[in-house]
Amino acid sequence: MKICFVLGTRPEIIKLFPLIKLCIQKKIRHFIIHTGQHYSYMMDKKFLEDFNIRPKYSLKRDKSFITSTINKISAIYLKEKPDFIINQGDTNTVLSSALAFNKLELKKPNNKNFKLVHVESGLRSYDRSMPEEINRIIADQLSDVLLAPTSEARKNLINENISKQKIYVVGNTISDAIKLNSKKINLKILKDLNLKKKNFFLLTLHRPDMVDNKKNLTNIINFFSNLSKKNNIDIIFPIHPRTQKKIKLFKIKNFNSLKIINPCNYYDFLSLQKNSKLIFTDSGGIQEEACILKTPCITMRKNTERPETIKIKSNVLAGYNLNKINILINTMLKSKLKWRNPYGKNVSNKIIKILKKNYR
Repeated sequence: MKICFVLGTRPEIIKLFPLIKLCIQKKIRHFIIHTGQHYSYMMDKKFLEDFNIRPKYSLKRDKSFITSTINKISAIYLKEKPDFIINQGDTNTVLSSALAFNKLELKKPNNKNFKLVHVESGLRSYDRSMPEEINRIIADQLSDVLLAPTSEARKNLINENISKQKIYVVGNTISDAIKLNSKKINLKILKDLNLKKKNFFLLTLHRPDMVDNKKNLTNIINFFSNLSKKNNIDIIFPIHPRTQKKIKLFKIKNFNSLKIINPCNYYDFLSLQKNSKLIFTDSGGIQEEACILKTPCITMRKNTERPETIKIKSNVLAGYNLNKINILINTMLKSKLKWRNPYGKNVSNKIIKILKKNYR
């Protein structure tokens, strides 16, 4: 059995790391393609180094990312003839990999397996204005093995007429990633930033509909700056390169009361999440991590593809409504933190067993 992992962004690296590590431990043949989608050292290559992940192929990012990546990956698939191609999530890397696979469907290598596997399949926000939603749908429709994190995700796939025989509910590999890295979570980052446990808020912003909109970004930055001053509480803001660029472009200046830091390594960021009093985010993955780490989360989006976090009350949706965010702060700070982890455990082991079952 030969496995190809395709990744190109920080979330993919984090969530595929447990599977890659298990392949190494079990001496399963595998190789890694890195598409270069994330081009910042701290957003990407630092994570490869921390996890000791060594891609066999590191592609150079071109302006026409999807088209060029499809062509480059297609050539690698034909050369390597993997049995399974593993994609994770909903990025343009996933879309490119799935389309490259589909391009080769009519001229499959002499390999009766050559199957496309989608880790974290079936997530739906039902908002097609999100590029990620389109990527998810296409990847799921083209995949042969669909690994859904929850029963709700499985229902979404069945509703889209995907065969039940292709779908497996396995949980989410983020549970494995946090467990594998839990021993490396320490308080050094808190000491460096002069923070105390559960005595600060954590803020992340990166989505285009938030940071590319001058009004939205200005309002949200002003809101959190004022929140920090009014409540005399530190708000830690690891700034995404995209967000930093937009703050400079829009000439937003009222953010001196926020503690802006560069993107962290994974261990430091887990520590900040675990020890913060409350998390504000527009990220999908952070909704999951906050849930597992037992930190309440307010998501500044109008919808989420992680409805399980809403159901168990580890997370609430606030959109861009500042009054609603203000009200929800008090609600979430009163949370008893008794929710269960909806993402399972030993997920990577389950996935390897499923791949062996599908290997002929």
